[in-house]
Amino acid sequence: MSMAPERLEVMLSMEGHIKGFIEKYLIPVEKIWQPADFLPDPTADNFLEQIRDLRGETDELEYDFWIVLIGDMITEEALPTYESWLMGVRGIDQEGRNTWSEWIRHWTAEENRHGDVLNKFLYLSGRVNMREVEISTQYLLADGFDLGLDRDPYRNFVYTSFQELATHISHKRVGELAAKKGSNLLARICRTIAGDEMRHHLAYREFVKQIMDIDASAVLSVFADMMKRKITMPANLLRQAGEAVGQSFQGFADAAQQLGVYTAEDYIHILKTLLAHWEVGNLNGLNENGERSRDYLMALPARLEKLSTRIRPSGPESRRFGWVQPI
Repeated sequence: MSMAPERLEVMLSMEGHIKGFIEKYLIPVEKIWQPADFLPDPTADNFLEQIRDLRGETDELEYDFWIVLIGDMITEEALPTYESWLMGVRGIDQEGRNTWSEWIRHWTAEENRHGDVLNKFLYLSGRVNMREVEISTQYLLADGFDLGLDRDPYRNFVYTSFQELATHISHKRVGELAAKKGSNLLARICRTIAGDEMRHHLAYREFVKQIMDIDASAVLSVFADMMKRKITMPANLLRQAGEAVGQSFQGFADAAQQLGVYTAEDYIHILKTLLAHWEVGNLNGLNENGERSRDYLMALPARLEKLSTRIRPSGPESRRFGWVQPI
Protein backbone atom coordinates (compact mmCIF):
# COMPACT_ATOMS: atom_id res chain seq x y z
CA MET A 1 0.00 0.00 0.00
CA SER A 2 1.78 3.15 -1.20
CA MET A 3 1.25 6.61 0.22
CA ALA A 4 1.29 9.81 -1.81
CA PRO A 5 4.09 12.21 -0.76
CA GLU A 6 1.48 14.97 -0.45
CA ARG A 7 0.17 13.33 2.72
CA LEU A 8 3.46 13.89 4.49
CA GLU A 9 3.32 17.53 3.41
CA VAL A 10 -0.19 17.83 4.89
CA MET A 11 0.99 16.32 8.19
CA LEU A 12 3.92 18.72 8.36
CA SER A 13 1.65 21.67 7.56
CA MET A 14 -0.59 20.77 10.52
CA GLU A 15 2.22 20.27 13.00
CA GLY A 16 2.09 23.81 14.33
CA HIS A 17 -1.52 23.31 15.46
CA ILE A 18 -1.00 20.14 17.49
CA LYS A 19 0.06 21.92 20.69
CA GLY A 20 -3.37 23.51 20.66
CA PHE A 21 -4.99 20.09 20.31
CA ILE A 22 -3.03 18.80 23.31
CA GLU A 23 -4.21 21.74 25.39
CA LYS A 24 -7.82 21.45 24.19
CA TYR A 25 -8.41 17.69 24.24
CA LEU A 26 -5.99 16.29 26.82
CA ILE A 27 -5.87 17.02 30.55
CA PRO A 28 -2.68 17.85 32.52
CA VAL A 29 -1.37 14.97 34.63
CA GLU A 30 -1.87 16.90 37.87
CA LYS A 31 -5.57 17.47 37.12
CA ILE A 32 -6.77 14.24 35.55
CA TRP A 33 -8.18 11.30 37.51
CA GLN A 34 -6.02 8.33 38.51
CA PRO A 35 -7.02 4.71 39.23
CA ALA A 36 -6.35 5.22 42.94
CA ASP A 37 -9.22 7.74 43.01
CA PHE A 38 -11.67 4.86 42.50
CA LEU A 39 -10.10 1.78 44.07
CA PRO A 40 -9.84 0.64 47.71
CA ASP A 41 -7.05 2.48 49.53
CA PRO A 42 -4.42 -0.03 50.75
CA THR A 43 -3.21 2.49 53.36
CA ALA A 44 -6.65 2.82 54.95
CA ASP A 45 -7.58 0.98 58.13
CA ASN A 46 -10.77 -0.28 56.46
CA PHE A 47 -9.02 -1.49 53.29
CA LEU A 48 -10.39 -5.04 53.62
CA GLU A 49 -13.88 -3.68 54.25
CA GLN A 50 -13.60 -1.62 51.06
CA ILE A 51 -12.70 -4.78 49.14
CA ARG A 52 -15.68 -6.63 50.62
CA ASP A 53 -17.94 -3.79 49.50
CA LEU A 54 -16.46 -3.91 45.99
CA ARG A 55 -17.00 -7.67 45.80
CA GLY A 56 -20.53 -7.39 47.15
CA GLU A 57 -21.44 -5.03 44.33
CA THR A 58 -20.51 -7.62 41.70
CA ASP A 59 -22.89 -10.39 42.85
CA GLU A 60 -25.55 -9.68 40.22
CA LEU A 61 -23.23 -9.35 37.22
CA GLU A 62 -23.85 -12.11 34.66
CA TYR A 63 -21.42 -14.31 32.77
CA ASP A 64 -21.57 -12.44 29.44
CA PHE A 65 -21.07 -9.17 31.29
CA TRP A 66 -17.77 -10.43 32.71
CA ILE A 67 -16.66 -11.59 29.26
CA VAL A 68 -17.28 -8.13 27.81
CA LEU A 69 -15.65 -6.32 30.73
CA ILE A 70 -12.57 -8.55 30.58
CA GLY A 71 -12.35 -8.22 26.80
CA ASP A 72 -12.54 -4.44 27.12
CA MET A 73 -9.81 -4.50 29.78
CA ILE A 74 -7.50 -6.67 27.68
CA THR A 75 -8.05 -4.34 24.73
CA GLU A 76 -6.97 -1.40 26.89
CA GLU A 77 -3.98 -3.29 28.30
CA ALA A 78 -2.61 -3.86 24.80
CA LEU A 79 -1.81 -0.14 24.66
CA PRO A 80 1.95 -0.55 23.98
CA THR A 81 1.07 -2.04 20.60
CA TYR A 82 -1.16 0.88 19.68
CA GLU A 83 1.46 3.46 20.65
CA SER A 84 4.20 1.78 18.63
CA TRP A 85 1.82 1.48 15.67
CA LEU A 86 0.93 5.19 15.73
CA MET A 87 4.54 6.24 16.23
CA GLY A 88 5.30 4.64 12.87
CA VAL A 89 2.79 6.77 10.96
CA ARG A 90 4.37 9.07 8.37
CA GLY A 91 4.75 12.59 9.76
CA ILE A 92 4.97 11.48 13.39
CA ASP A 93 8.66 11.90 14.18
CA GLN A 94 9.55 9.98 17.33
CA GLU A 95 13.27 10.67 17.12
CA GLY A 96 12.85 14.37 16.47
CA ARG A 97 10.06 14.54 19.07
CA ASN A 98 7.86 16.74 16.93
CA THR A 99 4.44 17.86 18.17
CA TRP A 100 2.74 14.87 16.53
CA SER A 101 4.84 12.47 18.60
CA GLU A 102 4.13 14.64 21.65
CA TRP A 103 0.40 14.13 21.02
CA ILE A 104 0.85 10.35 20.79
CA ARG A 105 2.82 10.19 24.04
CA HIS A 106 0.29 12.31 25.94
CA TRP A 107 -2.63 10.36 24.44
CA THR A 108 -0.93 7.10 25.45
CA ALA A 109 -0.41 8.35 29.00
CA GLU A 110 -4.13 9.05 29.32
CA GLU A 111 -5.18 5.75 27.77
CA ASN A 112 -2.81 3.80 30.01
CA ARG A 113 -4.95 4.50 33.07
CA HIS A 114 -7.95 2.68 31.59
CA GLY A 115 -6.42 -0.79 31.54
CA ASP A 116 -4.78 -0.09 34.89
CA VAL A 117 -7.99 0.69 36.77
CA LEU A 118 -10.01 -2.11 35.13
CA ASN A 119 -7.26 -4.65 35.76
CA LYS A 120 -7.15 -3.80 39.46
CA PHE A 121 -10.94 -3.87 39.72
CA LEU A 122 -11.08 -7.33 38.15
CA TYR A 123 -8.31 -8.58 40.43
CA LEU A 124 -10.06 -7.31 43.55
CA SER A 125 -13.47 -8.61 42.47
CA GLY A 126 -12.44 -12.21 43.10
CA ARG A 127 -14.60 -13.31 40.18
CA VAL A 128 -11.89 -13.69 37.56
CA ASN A 129 -9.15 -16.19 36.76
CA MET A 130 -6.49 -13.52 36.47
CA ARG A 131 -3.81 -15.87 35.20
CA GLU A 132 -5.93 -16.80 32.19
CA VAL A 133 -6.72 -13.13 31.61
CA GLU A 134 -3.04 -12.24 31.79
CA ILE A 135 -2.21 -14.97 29.26
CA SER A 136 -4.74 -13.47 26.83
CA THR A 137 -3.29 -10.01 27.40
CA GLN A 138 0.24 -11.22 26.70
CA TYR A 139 -0.92 -13.01 23.58
CA LEU A 140 -2.67 -9.90 22.26
CA LEU A 141 0.55 -7.94 22.65
CA ALA A 142 2.79 -10.70 21.29
CA ASP A 143 0.62 -11.47 18.27
CA GLY A 144 1.03 -7.94 16.98
CA PHE A 145 -1.38 -5.47 15.49
CA ASP A 146 -1.93 -5.03 11.77
CA LEU A 147 -5.20 -3.60 10.48
CA GLY A 148 -3.87 -2.92 6.99
CA LEU A 149 -3.46 0.81 7.66
CA ASP A 150 0.18 0.91 6.64
CA ARG A 151 1.93 4.14 7.71
CA ASP A 152 -0.73 6.30 6.07
CA PRO A 153 -1.88 9.11 8.42
CA TYR A 154 -5.21 9.45 6.61
CA ARG A 155 -6.10 5.81 7.20
CA ASN A 156 -4.86 5.83 10.77
CA PHE A 157 -6.77 8.96 11.77
CA VAL A 158 -9.99 7.81 10.11
CA TYR A 159 -9.53 4.56 12.03
CA THR A 160 -8.93 6.23 15.41
CA SER A 161 -11.90 8.56 14.83
CA PHE A 162 -14.09 5.47 14.38
CA GLN A 163 -12.50 3.27 17.03
CA GLU A 164 -12.42 5.86 19.83
CA LEU A 165 -16.16 6.46 19.45
CA ALA A 166 -16.78 2.71 19.45
CA THR A 167 -14.78 2.40 22.67
CA HIS A 168 -16.71 5.28 24.21
CA ILE A 169 -19.99 3.51 23.44
CA SER A 170 -18.76 0.19 24.82
CA HIS A 171 -17.49 1.58 28.14
CA LYS A 172 -20.58 3.76 28.56
CA ARG A 173 -22.93 0.81 28.03
CA VAL A 174 -20.96 -1.45 30.38
CA GLY A 175 -21.24 1.29 33.01
CA GLU A 176 -25.00 1.52 32.49
CA LEU A 177 -25.40 -2.24 32.87
CA ALA A 178 -23.21 -2.21 35.99
CA ALA A 179 -25.36 0.52 37.55
CA LYS A 180 -28.55 -1.47 36.88
CA LYS A 181 -27.02 -4.45 38.69
CA GLY A 182 -25.93 -2.37 41.68
CA SER A 183 -22.22 -2.18 40.90
CA ASN A 184 -22.00 1.57 41.41
CA LEU A 185 -18.20 1.73 41.69
CA LEU A 186 -17.71 -0.05 38.38
CA ALA A 187 -20.37 2.17 36.82
CA ARG A 188 -18.42 5.27 37.85
CA ILE A 189 -15.17 3.81 36.53
CA CYS A 190 -16.69 2.97 33.15
CA ARG A 191 -18.44 6.32 32.79
CA THR A 192 -15.17 8.10 33.50
CA ILE A 193 -13.24 6.01 30.97
CA ALA A 194 -16.00 6.64 28.42
CA GLY A 195 -15.52 10.38 28.95
CA ASP A 196 -11.82 10.08 28.13
CA GLU A 197 -12.61 8.09 24.99
CA MET A 198 -15.05 10.74 23.80
CA ARG A 199 -12.46 13.50 24.19
CA HIS A 200 -10.00 11.45 22.20
CA HIS A 201 -12.60 10.75 19.51
CA LEU A 202 -13.32 14.46 19.17
CA ALA A 203 -9.61 15.16 18.68
CA TYR A 204 -9.01 12.50 16.05
CA ARG A 205 -12.11 13.38 14.06
CA GLU A 206 -10.95 17.02 14.09
CA PHE A 207 -7.57 15.90 12.73
CA VAL A 208 -9.45 14.32 9.83
CA LYS A 209 -11.64 17.39 9.41
CA GLN A 210 -8.60 19.61 9.00
CA ILE A 211 -6.95 17.17 6.60
CA MET A 212 -10.17 17.03 4.60
CA ASP A 213 -10.13 20.81 4.23
CA ILE A 214 -6.82 20.39 2.39
CA ASP A 215 -7.12 17.01 0.62
CA ALA A 216 -10.77 15.93 0.66
CA SER A 217 -10.74 13.59 -2.34
CA ALA A 218 -7.87 11.54 -0.95
CA VAL A 219 -9.48 11.27 2.49
CA LEU A 220 -12.80 10.15 1.00
CA SER A 221 -11.04 7.56 -1.13
CA VAL A 222 -9.31 6.18 1.97
CA PHE A 223 -12.51 6.27 4.03
CA ALA A 224 -14.53 4.44 1.35
CA ASP A 225 -11.83 1.78 0.96
CA MET A 226 -11.71 1.21 4.71
CA MET A 227 -15.48 0.82 4.94
CA LYS A 228 -15.42 -1.71 2.10
CA ARG A 229 -12.87 -3.73 4.06
CA LYS A 230 -14.82 -3.07 7.32
CA ILE A 231 -13.44 -1.37 10.41
CA THR A 232 -11.89 -4.03 12.64
CA MET A 233 -11.63 -3.51 16.39
CA PRO A 234 -8.14 -3.65 17.94
CA ALA A 235 -8.88 -6.88 19.85
CA ASN A 236 -9.48 -8.84 16.63
CA LEU A 237 -6.56 -11.17 17.42
CA LEU A 238 -7.88 -12.01 20.90
CA ARG A 239 -7.22 -15.58 22.05
CA GLN A 240 -6.86 -17.72 25.15
CA ALA A 241 -4.31 -20.34 26.15
CA GLY A 242 -4.21 -23.17 23.62
CA GLU A 243 -6.19 -21.28 20.96
CA ALA A 244 -5.34 -20.08 17.48
CA VAL A 245 -4.77 -16.37 16.91
CA GLY A 246 -8.10 -14.51 16.96
CA GLN A 247 -10.15 -17.50 18.09
CA SER A 248 -11.78 -15.74 21.07
CA PHE A 249 -12.70 -12.49 19.35
CA GLN A 250 -16.02 -13.63 17.90
CA GLY A 251 -17.25 -14.91 21.27
CA PHE A 252 -16.32 -11.58 22.85
CA ALA A 253 -18.06 -9.66 20.03
CA ASP A 254 -21.15 -11.90 20.29
CA ALA A 255 -21.40 -11.29 24.03
CA ALA A 256 -21.19 -7.52 23.43
CA GLN A 257 -23.91 -7.76 20.76
CA GLN A 258 -26.13 -9.92 22.99
CA LEU A 259 -25.88 -7.47 25.89
CA GLY A 260 -26.33 -4.43 23.65
CA VAL A 261 -22.91 -3.09 24.61
CA TYR A 262 -21.67 -2.73 21.04
CA THR A 263 -23.92 -3.73 18.16
CA ALA A 264 -24.21 -3.59 14.39
CA GLU A 265 -26.50 -0.60 14.88
CA ASP A 266 -23.73 1.20 16.78
CA TYR A 267 -21.35 0.58 13.87
CA ILE A 268 -23.84 2.28 11.55
CA HIS A 269 -24.41 5.12 14.04
CA ILE A 270 -20.67 5.84 14.16
CA LEU A 271 -20.51 5.92 10.38
CA LYS A 272 -23.43 8.37 10.24
CA THR A 273 -21.85 10.53 12.95
CA LEU A 274 -18.58 10.83 11.03
CA LEU A 275 -20.32 11.49 7.71
CA ALA A 276 -22.32 14.29 9.32
CA HIS A 277 -19.41 15.90 11.17
CA TRP A 278 -17.16 15.82 8.11
CA GLU A 279 -20.08 17.09 6.00
CA VAL A 280 -19.31 14.48 3.39
CA GLY A 281 -22.62 14.93 1.56
CA ASN A 282 -21.91 18.62 0.98
CA LEU A 283 -18.34 18.34 -0.28
CA ASN A 284 -17.73 19.89 -3.68
CA GLY A 285 -14.68 20.36 -5.89
CA LEU A 286 -13.77 16.69 -5.65
CA ASN A 287 -11.95 14.75 -8.32
CA GLU A 288 -13.66 11.80 -10.03
CA ASN A 289 -12.45 9.28 -7.46
CA GLY A 290 -13.51 11.58 -4.62
CA GLU A 291 -17.02 11.92 -6.04
CA ARG A 292 -17.38 8.14 -6.39
CA SER A 293 -16.17 7.68 -2.84
CA ARG A 294 -18.54 10.35 -1.51
CA ASP A 295 -21.52 8.74 -3.25
CA TYR A 296 -20.58 5.30 -1.96
CA LEU A 297 -20.19 6.52 1.62
CA MET A 298 -23.47 8.45 1.64
CA ALA A 299 -25.39 5.39 0.40
CA LEU A 300 -23.63 2.98 2.76
CA PRO A 301 -25.64 3.49 5.99
CA ALA A 302 -28.89 2.45 4.30
CA ARG A 303 -27.21 -0.64 2.85
CA LEU A 304 -25.76 -1.59 6.23
CA GLU A 305 -29.12 -1.10 7.95
CA LYS A 306 -30.65 -3.71 5.66
CA LEU A 307 -27.79 -6.12 6.34
CA SER A 308 -27.86 -5.56 10.12
CA THR A 309 -31.29 -7.21 10.41
CA ARG A 310 -29.63 -10.50 9.44
CA ILE A 311 -26.92 -10.35 12.13
CA ARG A 312 -27.55 -12.68 15.03
CA PRO A 313 -24.97 -13.47 17.71
CA SER A 314 -24.19 -17.12 18.28
CA GLY A 315 -25.53 -18.86 21.36
CA PRO A 316 -23.86 -18.95 24.79
CA GLU A 317 -22.37 -22.37 24.04
CA SER A 318 -19.88 -20.64 21.71
CA ARG A 319 -18.67 -18.40 24.50
CA ARG A 320 -16.46 -20.66 26.57
CA PHE A 321 -13.86 -18.58 28.35
CA GLY A 322 -11.35 -19.64 30.94
CA TRP A 323 -11.34 -16.07 32.24
CA VAL A 324 -14.41 -16.62 34.43
CA GLN A 325 -16.51 -19.57 35.46
CA PRO A 326 -20.14 -19.76 34.22
CA ILE A 327 -22.54 -18.27 36.76
